[in-house]
Amino acid sequence: MKNTWRRFALIACLCLPLLACSPINQENFNKIQDDMTFNQVTAIIGQPTESSGGGIGPLSGTNALWKGEKGTISILFINDKVRMKSFEGK
Repeated sequence: MKNTWRRFALIACLCLPLLACSPINQENFNKIQDDMTFNQVTAIIGQPTESSGGGIGPLSGTNALWKGEKGTISILFINDKVRMKSFEGK
């Protein structure tokens, strides 16, 4: 029984730093550049917390929002390319 608790405690200690390291931060925001695709952005900061989009004729747009402990990243994609981005730190 003691070994089970020790293993659990060890695993918890090893995993906590990974959970606390949110990809939503100023450093990762700075890596996102104009003309990057949605897939390139999600490779850096993961899937968005919220997104909405639409299109008219040949134009499509998506507004995506990533929320984390250190702030919020908002990105506007036009035809799957970054056109505007903002970071609001906490």
